[in-house]
Amino acid sequence: MSEEEPKRRLVDRLGMSPTVIAENTTVVGDIETRGPLMVSGNVEGNGKIGGTLSVGKSAHWVGNISARQAVLAGKVTGKIVIEDKLEISASAVISGEIVAKILAIANGARIEGEVTVTSGKPILKFEEKRAAG
Repeated sequence: MSEEEPKRRLVDRLGMSPTVIAENTTVVGDIETRGPLMVSGNVEGNGKIGGTLSVGKSAHWVGNISARQAVLAGKVTGKIVIEDKLEISASAVISGEIVAKILAIANGARIEGEVTVTSGKPILKFEEKRAAG
């Protein structure tokens, strides 16, 4: 058995119990958490996420975000800085600068802003095979 972690989508590997911002919920102010965060509602403020950030289709985040890894399927307006892998789903609409070590973008995603991949690896483009959260 390989010691390497299987190559699965980040959305499948959230790990520990996440903090959840539900649909029809709005949070105004900065958010900081050591673990994973799942957003289906609205956030107006900056975020510092120590784990995996998941922004669902119905979510809208206005503010700067830094996270270990992230899966974005909703709307994000602001600078996004990801230490490891960033996955952008087909339904995503991103307005702002993106900085990530590894970047995967589904066909259909809309991105308006500068994109920097810090690992030097090419951007992975993929066809979404299932509906994003």
